[in-house]
Amino acid sequence: MFKPYRKWATAALVATMGASVVLAGCSAGTKNGSELSASSGTSTNTTAPKKEKVDGGEITTAYLSDPQGFIRFWATTTTSSEVIDLVFSSLYRFNEKQDIVPDLAVGQPVFSDDKLSMTIKIRNDAKFSDGKPVTADDVVFTYNIPINPDYTGPRKGAFEKMQKIEKVDDTTVKITFKEPHAGYIDMMIYNILPQHLLKDVPVKEMDKSAFFKQPVGSGAYKLVEWKQGQYLSFVRNEAYYGGKPAIEKVTAKIIPDANAMMAQLQTGEINVIAVPADNLAAVEQFAKTNNKIKLQKGIALSQYLFIGWNLTNPLFQDKKVRQALTMAIDRKGIVESVVEGQGQVVNSQTAPAYWTYTDNVPKFDFNVEKAKQLLAEAGWKDTNGDGVLDKDGKNFEFEMQVNQGNKVREKGVTVVQQQLKKIGVNVTPRVVEGSAFTKNFQGKNFQAIYYGWSISGDPNPKGIWHSSEIEKGLNTVSYKNAEVDKLIDEDLRTFDKAKRKELLNKVDALIAEDQPYTFLYSPTTTMAYPSNLEGFNVNRDSLKEIEKWYFTK
Repeated sequence: MFKPYRKWATAALVATMGASVVLAGCSAGTKNGSELSASSGTSTNTTAPKKEKVDGGEITTAYLSDPQGFIRFWATTTTSSEVIDLVFSSLYRFNEKQDIVPDLAVGQPVFSDDKLSMTIKIRNDAKFSDGKPVTADDVVFTYNIPINPDYTGPRKGAFEKMQKIEKVDDTTVKITFKEPHAGYIDMMIYNILPQHLLKDVPVKEMDKSAFFKQPVGSGAYKLVEWKQGQYLSFVRNEAYYGGKPAIEKVTAKIIPDANAMMAQLQTGEINVIAVPADNLAAVEQFAKTNNKIKLQKGIALSQYLFIGWNLTNPLFQDKKVRQALTMAIDRKGIVESVVEGQGQVVNSQTAPAYWTYTDNVPKFDFNVEKAKQLLAEAGWKDTNGDGVLDKDGKNFEFEMQVNQGNKVREKGVTVVQQQLKKIGVNVTPRVVEGSAFTKNFQGKNFQAIYYGWSISGDPNPKGIWHSSEIEKGLNTVSYKNAEVDKLIDEDLRTFDKAKRKELLNKVDALIAEDQPYTFLYSPTTTMAYPSNLEGFNVNRDSLKEIEKWYFTK
């Protein structure tokens, strides 16, 4: 699902990635995009003549489950992030290179010489959809939420280096840091909230307030209705400071089954959606014989799938065991058979799109005999001949959760179950409804989980891997490594990019060695969209870019 900006500051859980039913399948950082012609199904780079723009039209997409709500400080799924971005603006956005570009801000932040403070100018023509202007007061109000002692959401870590934020004047704010903070860009993409509507709501109750489900923002669209479990409907904000969007309406259906979504794509009830790998051949054939849709493909190098091992569980506390589990899983085979070759195996936590990416990390390639050897060294042997490894009278068996409706991912878990059975490990798959699945992940209520991250923004991974993020952050597998903590902290104080790459490459190597996740693959995303829709680009975050889309006659 998950989005949307760098998501340790803003990590978005890819709860529907793999089934590829969310538009975040083509999030920022994607590369190698190509368009498949509706008539031929082949790649083309030709530039069509400009067509007459239509004022109006509707985009209809779908998600497996409802968003969590409309305040990003409490939202972690891509579904949530995408609908939030329709309704709200932020100081900055990320571009394809993961640099910040102005949204409500004017120009780039201006730092003091000692890097301990920065000043940001904001535009003076933005308004919330109720007509009230967006001012520095709203920015100060918003940024004080995650540093409030009563805030208990998962984003506190992104703001812990911020000492204070002050209003300089109606269009200027100043942020002061406790120490130089190279990861500041992850603070820049949080949506600015209206002080006049939320100032009397206690921070500890904000995610339970009426506003959380009935938002008022300054973005390109306004929420009209949210019918839980059925749909969300949006209409364009006629007074949007970026210019009235051409697309008049956006509808996001809630359909807890990817195959049902593909059926609605072919009947025209859905017109923009990512195509699951197991449906791709059929949809490509449909596109060849139907001139109503186009397909656009890109490698989602800012995303990856993983199996998370809950390290509070004694089964997974030995590093050798986790390494063995990875070696027993044929990840290349999963890419070929489960996602029809639509992906790239990854070996550590930095997504391939990043300037800090390295594949020079410890690798645990498919090797069943070596996996058995490592498990034996860790004390796991089949002492009673029943085909299941045991230790101290306990069998090696556990439950692996996967989100409901994601058929590709459900199939992936089944393959993992079959492969681990060959080394004497019993896995029981558990398919969980989308919203409950997300809660289980955030609440550490799992033994093992098949999931994914969509990543953008600063490459520092504190929110997911630093031990300080275990209690309230996104380190839900409870990973602890003092050297990783030290390197992450040092990186956040370092502004030299070459030095940062060196530090973060060391982080990648240590995490790869520890295998708190079995890192699976970065998926290829194929988006289906109407043949007469212009401005669509698989290389950008999709819903965030709707204001650039338009239909043609």
